Amino acid sequence: MKRNRHAHNVLPNSLGELELTLLDVVWQMPDSDARTITAELSDERTVSLSTVQSTLERLVRKNLLERKKFSHAYRYRAIQSRSELLGNLLKDVIKLLHDGKAATILSSFVNVADRLDDNALDELEQLIQHKRKETGGNRE
Repeated sequence: MKRNRHAHNVLPNSLGELELTLLDVVWQMPDSDARTITAELSDERTVSLSTVQSTLERLVRKNLLERKKFSHAYRYRAIQSRSELLGNLLKDVIKLLHDGKAATILSSFVNVADRLDDNALDELEQLIQHKRKETGGNRE
């Protein structure tokens, strides 16, 4: 199967390390401005204010953050929760690698869950039971 993608953009919504770091800060501190976010990063890494500002703007263009002007600065808030973003990224990977069989996806997911920690499979089972109760066991 031939794909029309370059190696650097195989996943359409891929995120760089700094983008993920900034998202993490915004999830922890919603409605922060670039200066506050830069100050929060100072313990972990040295990043200039202008780099943070341009990366935040890139996240706005990717529809991952929204911004509102307060006085002289923009404040940023995540559009998606961490869980929603993870789901969307997983969906992109599945679209890229899926062979048409649900078993491939499910067995891969179970294997990853098993490697996460000792309780992950139990938590997965509880989530499945909760979803079945929520939907009445029926798919619409």
